[in-house]
Amino acid sequence: MESISRQLYRLLQNKPVSKDALKDTRLFMLDWAGCFAGGKATHQGEILSTYHTKWAGEGLLQSVFLMAAQSHITETDDLHRGSVTHPACVVFPVAWQLSLFLKKNLHDCLIASLQGYEVMCRVGEAVGPGHYKIFHNTATAGVYGAAAAASVLLQLSEDQFVWAMGNAGTQAAGLWQFNEDASMSKHLHAGHAAEAGLKAALMAAENFTGTEKIFEGEKGFFTAFCSDPAPLAVTKPSDGWKLSETSIKPYPSCRHTHPAIDAALQIRGQMKSAGVQPESVEAIEIVTYETALRFTDNPGPESTFAAKFSIQYCVCLALEKGFPMLPHFEGDELRENRSSILISKTLVRSEERFNKSYPKNWGAHVLVKTAGSTFEAEIESAKGDPENPLSNEEMLKKYAGLMAYAGIKKSISEDLSIWILEADDSTLIPELNIK
Repeated sequence: MESISRQLYRLLQNKPVSKDALKDTRLFMLDWAGCFAGGKATHQGEILSTYHTKWAGEGLLQSVFLMAAQSHITETDDLHRGSVTHPACVVFPVAWQLSLFLKKNLHDCLIASLQGYEVMCRVGEAVGPGHYKIFHNTATAGVYGAAAAASVLLQLSEDQFVWAMGNAGTQAAGLWQFNEDASMSKHLHAGHAAEAGLKAALMAAENFTGTEKIFEGEKGFFTAFCSDPAPLAVTKPSDGWKLSETSIKPYPSCRHTHPAIDAALQIRGQMKSAGVQPESVEAIEIVTYETALRFTDNPGPESTFAAKFSIQYCVCLALEKGFPMLPHFEGDELRENRSSILISKTLVRSEERFNKSYPKNWGAHVLVKTAGSTFEAEIESAKGDPENPLSNEEMLKKYAGLMAYAGIKKSISEDLSIWILEADDSTLIPELNIK
């Protein structure tokens, strides 16, 4: 039987690309550009810039690493539910920077991005839930997506694509331990995945061979990293592209918190209509799926990153302040919000009906009790999911907000958005100077 890598190559070659798919890719590219700009402006982004200038030096690989790492800082990047990956922060830096280096046009860049998403999400779907308990899928599946995007632009042959997958997979890495103490390693994961995947494809282009059976081999990826893999998911036929299954995040926090935030915002509206103030809340209950709580059950976050991974913080923030924004997780706002009395009144638990629906649906139920009143809301598909998408206007508003957060001039922000959404396909990819 032919290797999974070889089957994957032929699947990609035979998959038709519609105008709608390329139009969708532009929207996701726009969202990524905002995330990248926002990430550059953060404390972690500045550290990465200092590292790049002081130690890494200039070059294609170094620029891709920096761009990918900074794209994954604000917790606003997209999320594919089935694979639990953030494809944009890994795929777009490779597609953009390599297109710039090779003098490729926008059409080529969009095709590379679309195929990069496809491979990254398919591998992420195949690793199984056991993998996700220890490994960060964006990192481990990301190397394959980065290699696939680069392979398109490098026009690799079938054998070279197989080698690129082999070279990428042997570099797969990324552990969830960083979440235990809210360290910055998560951003390193995206940077490494993008750089390693690009390196794998560049070496394959020079006929540097990689193993044929990186996925299914006795000492390969699935054997080493996955306790319950589903290898057929990598090459399973499908009509559409995985990019169209990917969710856009409206709030700057872990996606596992978003269904509960949506519910809290609905309840906030109910309370406002009833003339009930948040100060009168006596108890809050959040019910969701077990995986969400494994990553976000933290009633005492002490840092920006920890707050973004605290479902208690996010829900209470939404009840008290409304729509969560980046400043709500920083500085004085963070100190004020994490001391909210509502957090101490919040209980969380999982429920089997949500566990059964996950990962197809990421759901939550929130109940708020006040003196004499009970308010509740339940979410099956969070805002930004394909079943409940952001409108184009909401996408542009999110992008503009991230650019403003980064201190980018409105004229520069608007020019870039117009270029990404409206430029002719034959236009060469330019330098992405977001300053």
